Amino acid sequence: MKYQLNAQALVLAALLGVITFFLSKDLTIAFTVFGILLVPAIIELYVPYANDNLKNLWFKRKIYGWGWTPVTWQGWLITILYVVFVTAFALTIDENSPTREIIFTFVLPTVLLTLAFIGIAHKKGEKPRWQWGIKNK
Repeated sequence: MKYQLNAQALVLAALLGVITFFLSKDLTIAFTVFGILLVPAIIELYVPYANDNLKNLWFKRKIYGWGWTPVTWQGWLITILYVVFVTAFALTIDENSPTREIIFTFVLPTVLLTLAFIGIAHKKGEKPRWQWGIKNK
């Protein structure tokens, strides 16, 4: 099976994103419209790819780029926990926080958590490599 993004959906999302930009003069709104319109095409691409998981891996290679994407509830749980903890660490600092506090309450814990996350993804996922789409089997 070939996993490929629907070109018509991509063109339509891009066109409506450009139109939104010219009407609103706000790039943030235009990218938001583009992203929202792409969600169905991405889900259509992602779900069959995630379900093609005979080895019951928690993470599979990203379809486009380098890295992993969660494909089981365990992978999604680890990913959500990672985001929650990084957000919690970010909330411990403010504009008045001294550099030392930022390093020890945000930067260091986030680096350690990221290394742990990458280690879990590497152990419970496919070997990472750069790819742009999936070739036919």
